[in-house]
Amino acid sequence: MALAAIAIVARCSPLSFPKSNFSPLARVLVARSSSSFKPHLRRYKAMASSLSSSGTAAKTERVTAPYGSWKSPITADVVSGASKRLDGISVDGDGRLLWLESRPSESGRSVLVKEPEKPGEEPVDITPKEFAVRTLCQEYGGGAFSISGDTLVFSNYKDQRLYKQSLHLKDSPPLPITPDYGGPSVCYADGVFDGRFGRYVTVREDRREDSLNPTTMVVAVGLGEKDIQEPKVLISGNDFYAFPRMDPKGEKIAWIEWGHPNMPWDKAELWVGYISEVGDIFKRVCVAGHDPKHVESPTEPKWSPKGELFFITDRQNGFWNLYKWIESTNEVLPLYPLNAEFARSLWVFGMNSYEVIQSDKQKILIACSYRQRGRSHLAIIDVLQSSLSLLDIPFTDIQDITSGNNCLYVEGASGVLPTSVAKVTFNDEKSEIIDFRIIWSSSPDSLKYQSYFSLPELIEFPTEVPGQNAYAYFYPPSNHVYQASQEEKPPLLLKSHGGPTSETRGVLNLSIQYWTSRGWAFVDVNYGGSTGYGREFRERLLGRWGIVDVDDCCSCAKFLVESGKADGNRLCITGGSAGGYTTLAALAFRETFKAGASLYGVADLNMLRAETHKFESHYLDKLVGSEKDYYERSPINSVEKFSCPIILFQGLEDKVRKSCSFQWSPASLVLLPKNQERSIE
Repeated sequence: MALAAIAIVARCSPLSFPKSNFSPLARVLVARSSSSFKPHLRRYKAMASSLSSSGTAAKTERVTAPYGSWKSPITADVVSGASKRLDGISVDGDGRLLWLESRPSESGRSVLVKEPEKPGEEPVDITPKEFAVRTLCQEYGGGAFSISGDTLVFSNYKDQRLYKQSLHLKDSPPLPITPDYGGPSVCYADGVFDGRFGRYVTVREDRREDSLNPTTMVVAVGLGEKDIQEPKVLISGNDFYAFPRMDPKGEKIAWIEWGHPNMPWDKAELWVGYISEVGDIFKRVCVAGHDPKHVESPTEPKWSPKGELFFITDRQNGFWNLYKWIESTNEVLPLYPLNAEFARSLWVFGMNSYEVIQSDKQKILIACSYRQRGRSHLAIIDVLQSSLSLLDIPFTDIQDITSGNNCLYVEGASGVLPTSVAKVTFNDEKSEIIDFRIIWSSSPDSLKYQSYFSLPELIEFPTEVPGQNAYAYFYPPSNHVYQASQEEKPPLLLKSHGGPTSETRGVLNLSIQYWTSRGWAFVDVNYGGSTGYGREFRERLLGRWGIVDVDDCCSCAKFLVESGKADGNRLCITGGSAGGYTTLAALAFRETFKAGASLYGVADLNMLRAETHKFESHYLDKLVGSEKDYYERSPINSVEKFSCPIILFQGLEDKVRKSCSFQWSPASLVLLPKNQERSIE
């Protein structure tokens, strides 16, 4: 999962760009940092409106200069210190929001922060300085903390033990509730409280016997910190587990499980277990995923206050939709079928795409988010009426939602808003929004540069397969001080996202604005295999990684050239992790791009398969194919085919990808065509 953006600038005459005569400039841009602000809903709408029309303002006063040469206040330093990262939100017993933020200023330390009691006051750090809240479970983590009333349980980064902490007793230090195994060899994630037995039910990953193939199970941890016991195993036997969720009475537990070679978005199962008087599971029912007629990937089970089980799966139309389990007949019923994604791929634990906000005889209301054609929507589903009502908020991208007191806390962003958490307040009928207020922002200082922002445009372009299209977000050059001559077309930097089964989203990212404010066009591609567009689109990559993604990136670049939005002689490509692989493959096996930058990219598919962590250890089984494919699609085996400048970046501590990347340098290396002198700035 990429946390940085890197790109190459080719400096030359804007109207004459020979294939072999230019110099690249490469810089690492790491985006994250900052504080909180509380403007009102109308301000955001006005901001978006003013930005959408700013491109036509004061053209006569602009300085005419070649694309790529424009000066911008969005510097590398601004980008590298731009924003904090959000790693989860929750609400305590007082109805106040807590969020987990990682701070670049503290070397990425993750800290839980509590919403102030009164408006205008400063948020309060909950995590003591000697702790950091983060789990290494399943490598990518997530779900590192949970709250019940005034009790917090969290995973501590250094030793990976679980700790219990009181939110009301300020001087009460966190106390461990799991055994000390002498190091961070046992990890926990995605836990929930079990009030019936006074315990904490969580996913555990045990690496003590085999670090590459750890044992995963669902366990119960006692909440007493004085007499720490070995956790009790509740569920085991499969390769992976997620979303253990207790019903309100503590009599049933729901969970998701899957096994190799499947990833959770390929095929998974939803189970319900019945809990005995002594806390064991004595009966199990498979709710979804067992019927061979339905290839599905259920996710995010959730119990209503009345004990009804809801979840999300893609069994009928290939899109992740909401369903309800009928316990008496073991049937599942769709709530509101729609060709839209109500969930996202399970890369990290703890996702929360919907909340049951009312459950009584008159109404069962579910607040949810869904994505359709590259945009997120916030909605209310009336389960009994089988109706859906849209709610108007400024976010065009929504990640997680959490229920508060007659409100929702929504994590989202837009083309003009960085990742933020907003408090969305309803009227009594929950039919409309009466207030929208930002509680936390990843980068409030970014708004000072809004006059330079380029707004993302969702584009749909034809692929190499007749009748099939793919998608991307296009950002045109934007700087209110400059303009280029009408004869010139801008250079293009194309980004291929990681995963590869992931999704890029059209939200404010200063790493992108760095380039567009300097006169570059930028395009962020959702190639075939990306999530967000249904199972059929997602499965285009099966057996064809290194082909479909590469072809789609090349097709996107060509589409923009043919549309007059980019200079065909100045096309560059970049990407991190799996996106770095696509970058290397595009440069080795195609001739579309003139330069490239790979961030911790995969160069050797065989070594990735052999040495990656358990979660992805069989990922390539479905993505690549035969041994011949593994060899032929690995850029490391075709170094002689590179004919343009490339820059490589690789972290020394990246255990996943270091062994399968180019090994000529641990930090960076530029490959240049023979007999050409180039300067690197």
